[in-house]
Amino acid sequence: MKWIVSLGVCVILGLLLAVNRPQAHHAFAAEFDASKKVTLKGVVVQMEWVNPHSWLTMDVLTQEGKSERWSLEFGPPNALFRRGWRKSSLLSGMEISATGFLAKDGRNVANADKVTLPDGTIFGAGAAGTGAPNDPDAAPVQK
Repeated sequence: MKWIVSLGVCVILGLLLAVNRPQAHHAFAAEFDASKKVTLKGVVVQMEWVNPHSWLTMDVLTQEGKSERWSLEFGPPNALFRRGWRKSSLLSGMEISATGFLAKDGRNVANADKVTLPDGTIFGAGAAGTGAPNDPDAAPVQK
């Protein structure tokens, strides 16, 4: 009987901790500039499907022919999956085009808006509720 009471207390404590878990999340405007939209064309290095934001790393050729490594912040994996993304959507070596909003601090980081795949499919990539000037609930559009 004691173990049932102990189990009950543990379950209740676990639920309380889960409900009150702090959510560390930043607003779009804290890190990115809505007036500085950029289009990047390059090659996928990797896509990280992690919470609270997925990240795309890509190599982009500059006008001078030098390669620059860029990181693009996406919405969370579940939001991307609901918009049609799959883990096979962005593979290493794939040539893509992405639009996004530049980081305020000048790093090669952007908040992704849309990504165009080699077959012309366009996916929304932003995170809902951050204040980003995009349509994060956009479904994929075939061209």
